[in-house]
Amino acid sequence: MTLQGWFLILAFTGILLALAKPVGLWLHALYEGRRTPLHVVLGPVERGFYRVAGIDPAAEQGWRRYALHMLLFNVVLMAFTYAVLRLQGVLPGNPQGLPGLSPHLAFNTAISFTTNTNWQSYAGESTMSNLSQMLGLTIHNFLSAATGIALAFALFRGFARREARAIGNFWADVTRVTLYLLLPICVAYTLFLIASGVPQTLAGVVDVRTLEGARQSILLGPIASQEAIKMLGTNGGGFFNANSAHPFENPTALTNMVEMLSIFVIGFGLTWCFGKAVGNTRQGWAILAAMTILFLAGTTVTYWAEASGNPVLHQIGVAGGNMEGKEVRFGIAASALFSVVTTAASCGAVNAMHDSFTALGGMIPLFNIQLGEVVVGGVGAGIYGFLLFAILAVFVAGLMVGRTPEYVGKKIEAREVKLAVLAIAVLPLLILGLTALASVLEPGLAGPLAKGPHGFSEVLYAFTSAVGNNGSAFAGLSANTPFYNGLLGIAMWGGRFFIIVPMLAIAGSLAAKKHTPESAGSFPTTGGLWVGLLVGIILILGGLTFLPSLALGPIADHLGMIRGQLF
Repeated sequence: MTLQGWFLILAFTGILLALAKPVGLWLHALYEGRRTPLHVVLGPVERGFYRVAGIDPAAEQGWRRYALHMLLFNVVLMAFTYAVLRLQGVLPGNPQGLPGLSPHLAFNTAISFTTNTNWQSYAGESTMSNLSQMLGLTIHNFLSAATGIALAFALFRGFARREARAIGNFWADVTRVTLYLLLPICVAYTLFLIASGVPQTLAGVVDVRTLEGARQSILLGPIASQEAIKMLGTNGGGFFNANSAHPFENPTALTNMVEMLSIFVIGFGLTWCFGKAVGNTRQGWAILAAMTILFLAGTTVTYWAEASGNPVLHQIGVAGGNMEGKEVRFGIAASALFSVVTTAASCGAVNAMHDSFTALGGMIPLFNIQLGEVVVGGVGAGIYGFLLFAILAVFVAGLMVGRTPEYVGKKIEAREVKLAVLAIAVLPLLILGLTALASVLEPGLAGPLAKGPHGFSEVLYAFTSAVGNNGSAFAGLSANTPFYNGLLGIAMWGGRFFIIVPMLAIAGSLAAKKHTPESAGSFPTTGGLWVGLLVGIILILGGLTFLPSLALGPIADHLGMIRGQLF
C-alpha cells in the first residue's frame, strides 16, 4: 500500500461527501415535484408525455396501485427488449450483420437490463448491434435507474406523510427523474467522455494496419452515451466484453475517477434527500455515516490484500502486489477501489477482473453484494434496502433496551417488521438455494472452469451478483447456456421485485400512521450509537448467513494460497 493509493481513496470519499448535499437538494426538489431551472426547457416535454399517455401526475396512488403500475411497466419493457434482441438480425442499425440472440440468451439479457442488473452472458461487441445497444439496452439503463429512484421516493413518503393513503404517482416520479436528473447529467457526461477519447459513432468497424503490416478490425459504436448512463444509473453493462478495463470505455485515470464518482453520487445524495424529506437531515447523515464506514472497511481489506500480493509468487522471486487481471494505467489502488465501489453499489462495471484478485481481495466484492447492496447500493435500491435494515435495527434496539421502536416519527410494529424480514430474506434464500442447485446438477457443474474452492466461488459469485442485481462476474464461468441463462434470469427477477413489493407495502403502512414525536422513551437514531448498531446489524445478518458459503469458497482458497497450493 502506498500514500498515493490512500490519497486516491480519501480524495474520492471526500469529493462524494462534499457532493451529497447539493445532489440531495436536487433530488428533494424532484421528490416534491417542485420546479427546477430545467423546467423552462423540459417542462413542455414532461407535459407532452403526460398528455400522450393520458396520465394525471397529480393523481396519487396507494401502494398496491403504485406496485401494479411499476410491475406492468417493467414486464412490457422486458417483452419489448426480448423482441428487439430476437429480431436483431433483420432490424436496421446492424453494420456487422450480427444474428438475433438465442431464446435463452435473449430471455436472460432482457431480464438483466429490466432489473438494473446488466449481467452479460455475452461479449457485447460481437453479439449486440448498435440498435440493440441503443434501443434495447440503453433505454433500460435510464428507466430501470429511474424506477429505483422512484421507489425510494415512495418509501420516503411513507415515512414523511401522516395518515395518508397514497405514496405518490409512479409515472410522474419516473418521468421527472429521467428528464430532470438522468438525462441532463448524461448529456454533459457523454460530452466529457467524448473529449476524453471515448468513441461515439454509428460506425461498426474500422479496418487499420498494424505496425507489423497486419490487418486489424477495430470495433466502434455509440460507446460514450452508453458508458455515461451505465455508470450514473449503476447499471454496469459494458459495450465491450472487457467493460471499463477497455480503453474505449475508460481511457485515462481521470475518466476512471469520474466513472467511480458517478456510480456513488446519486446514492450519496439520496441519503441527504431522505433526511430532508422526514424533516431531520441528521437522519440522512447517520445513514451516510454507516454506509461510509462499511465502504472504507471493505476498501481497506481489498487494497491490503491486492497490495500484499500472492505469497506463492513471492516464494519463486516475483515480488510486489497482485497485478494479475489489472490494467497498468490504473494500478492496484484504483483497481481495488473500483472493485469495492462497483459492488458496494449495484453497478457491476469492472476495470479489473475479479477472478484474478487474491482470495480475500475477491471476497470483499462478493460480500458487499451479499450484504444486500446497501453499502451505497443501486440508485434508489440502496437507500430503500438500507431502510429495511434500519427498521430491523430500531426494533432490535427497542427489545434490548426497553425503548419504544420508533423511527423518524413512525412506530415500527409487527406488520413492518414482518415485511422487512420477508424482503431481507429474499437474498439469502435465492443466493444459497440456487448456488446449491447449480453445485449438484450436471449442467451447473459444467459451468465453472476452475475446480475446488475457486470454482465454487465462481458459481456463488454469479448467483450473488444476479440476485443482488449487481451484474459483475467472477469470470471463469461458462454462463451462456440454457441452464445458467434461465436460472440466473429467475434469480435477477426475484432479487429485484420480491424485495420491492414488500418494501412498497411498508411504505403504504407507514404513510397511514400518525406522526409520533420523540420522547424520553424513544431510541435516538442520529448519533454514533445508532450508526454502530446499523453497521452491526448489517454485518451480523450478512456474516451469519453467508459465512459458511464464504468458508467453502474464498476463505478456503486463501488458506490454500498460504499453504502454497494453487487450485
